[in-house]
Amino acid sequence: MKKSTSRFSLIAITLVAACASAGAMAQSTSPENVPGHPRVSEVNQRLENQQDRVQAGVADGQLNARQATRDEKQDANIAARESRDEAEHGGHLTRQEQKNLNKSLNKDSKRIHKQRAAG
Repeated sequence: MKKSTSRFSLIAITLVAACASAGAMAQSTSPENVPGHPRVSEVNQRLENQQDRVQAGVADGQLNARQATRDEKQDANIAARESRDEAEHGGHLTRQEQKNLNKSLNKDSKRIHKQRAAG
């Protein structure tokens, strides 16, 4: 009897975890869920452009792996901040959030430019 109770508890916990993760995935917002939102689209486009610049720098030897890793980590941090901001506002960014993200993106962009020019 005890084995069936613990087995039932394990199954119940697994089902609850699966439902919770499915619910969280359904609530996640992405630019596809908010078509044409200009602030989200702009930040996402800038992140994509910077990732392309980093990859191009690695491909042509202007950036080494360490520099690329640092740049990609910084871009991932900005993307995570964007996701948190979007989650707070139903998939949108406020003007101030966009301004803060763009400030960080500008700083990264300058660093990438300097690294590629020096390489």
